[in-house]
Order: sequence, then structure tokens, then C-alpha cells
Amino acid sequence: MSTIDAFEYAMKMEADGKMFYQEQAAVMPEPALKNIFLELANDEERHYNIFKAMKEGKKGDFAEAFQTKILASTKNIFQQLKAENRNIDDFPSAVREAWVKAREIEAKSEKFYREQAEKAGSGDQTKTWNMIADEEHKHWVAMDNVIRFLDRPNQWLEDAEWSNLEPY
Repeated sequence: MSTIDAFEYAMKMEADGKMFYQEQAAVMPEPALKNIFLELANDEERHYNIFKAMKEGKKGDFAEAFQTKILASTKNIFQQLKAENRNIDDFPSAVREAWVKAREIEAKSEKFYREQAEKAGSGDQTKTWNMIADEEHKHWVAMDNVIRFLDRPNQWLEDAEWSNLEPY
């Protein structure tokens, strides 16, 4: 796959991800979960714009564009739901299925971006591919935490896995 094709493919993945997240937000019965999907859609749009700039040959590390706060947002939302004694057990199975699909999307994106970083060798492109892959990994972690919360809400917030909130 040529570099131009890789950028086009990445742009399509990001556009498709954004559309999926917007569609899920539109049908999500819980406003807090809807907000997570909307935040993810915004992140995907930022990634799309970065890949577009890279395809057009613009130079830079694009570091200012990496600002996902999805892990902290997700934790805060679920702490709020728990504090309000919200009953998450009543969500239809389609809610969990949407999060599982979202997690798969993020894993696929991260893998592709890591592969492209290796192909790029070094320099700004490698750094940018890896930075976006890092953001996709954070999205995956958020999805995984949502799924675990839906599976067992009472012990989820105390789970040691929230140690993954630290930047890596």
C-alpha cells in the first residue's frame, strides 16, 4: 500500500468511525453513554483532518491536535452514574453490542496505524502515526471499560484497571 493509499484508507477508517459513533449516539438511550460516543466522533474527526493534512504533504508533528480525554471522561461519567444510583442493568443488549463493535473498530485502527508507523521508518510521519495509534488505544481502553461496566457495574469503578488512566 502506498503512502497516499494509506492516508486515504486511514481517512476512510476515521470517517466511518465518526459516522458509526454519531449513529450510536443518536440511538443511545442513556445520555451519559451518548456523550461518550459524541466525544469519540469528535476525536475521529480530528484524526481525519490530520491524515488529510499529511496526505496533502503538510509537515509538522500535529501534537496540538492530540487532546483526547476519553479515559477521564468515561471514568467521570460512570462515577456520576454510580453516585446517582443509576440502574445500568436495564440497558438492552444492543447497547453492549454497540460498545463491542466500537472496541473492534478501535483495535483495527490502532493495528493499522502501528503498521504504517513501522513502514514510515522515522520522522514526523512515524511520530504522527504512533500518536494517533496511541489515541485509538485510549479509545479501545475506554470501550473495554464501558463493556466491563455494563457486565458488572457494582465492582467496576473499584477495578484496578483504571490505573490505565495515566498517560503512556
